[in-house]
Amino acid sequence: MSQTSALHSRVIFALSVTGFVLFWWALSVVRGDPRILPPPSDVLGVMWVEAQSGRLWRHISATLGRVVLAFGLAMIFGTVLGVLLGRMPRLNRWLDPWVSIFLNLPALVVIVLCYLWIGLNETAAIAAVTINKTAMVLVTMREGARTLRPDLAEMAQVFRLSPLARLRHVVLPQLAPFFATSARLGLAIIWKIVLVVEFLGRSSGVGFQIHMKFQMFDIAAVLAYALGFVIIMLAVDALVIQPLERRANRWRRG
Repeated sequence: MSQTSALHSRVIFALSVTGFVLFWWALSVVRGDPRILPPPSDVLGVMWVEAQSGRLWRHISATLGRVVLAFGLAMIFGTVLGVLLGRMPRLNRWLDPWVSIFLNLPALVVIVLCYLWIGLNETAAIAAVTINKTAMVLVTMREGARTLRPDLAEMAQVFRLSPLARLRHVVLPQLAPFFATSARLGLAIIWKIVLVVEFLGRSSGVGFQIHMKFQMFDIAAVLAYALGFVIIMLAVDALVIQPLERRANRWRRG
C-alpha cells in the first residue's frame, strides 16, 4: 500500500469514527435522558475515572488474556482439522454432520455446559470460547484446503521439493488468505463470547464489570467498559489483522 493510499485510508477511518461519535451525541440529545443514553463526554469521564483507579486496565487485561488464549487454541485446532477434512473427502463425509452440529450449537449452551461439567473456573471459560470458535475456523480452512491448486503441487513434485519446502512455498501461501479471513472474523466474534463467559461465571474481566454495572443500572459505566475494549480490538485489527490480511493476499497480486 502506497503512502498516499495509507494516508487516505486513515483520513477516512478518522472521519468515519467522528461521524459515529456525532451520531451517538445527537441520539443522546434527542433522548434527553443521560440515565438512558449518556453522551460521549459522560462515558469518557467514567472511563477516565476507572482508568485512574486501575480497574479499567485490570479488567481489560483479564479479558484480553482470555481472548488471546482462546483465539490461539481455536485457530490451531480449527486450521489443523479444516485442512484434514478439506484434503480427505472420505473423512469429511463422516465428520461433516459433527461440524454442522458444533457450528449451529448456541454459544450460550456451550458456555453453560462447560461451567456445569468443568466448574466455574478459567479452564471452563477458555474451553467454552475455544469450542465455539473452532468450528468457524474449521469451515473456512476446509474451503481453503479444497482450493489448493494441483498444478502447483505437481510443480513442487517435479522440482523435488522437500515436504517442508512444499509446505512453506506452495501450501501455506495458498491457505494464508483463508487463515487471515478466519482470524479477522474470529477476532470480531470471540471477544463477544468471552464477555458472555465472564458475565455468567467469572469474577474479573470486562464482562464481569458489565454484569456489576448492569445490576446497578449504571449505563455510562457499561458503555465505558464496552467502549474501552472496543478501542483495544480496533487497534489490534488495524495494527495486526489488516497487515496480515494484506500480506496473505500479496502473492495473488504478484
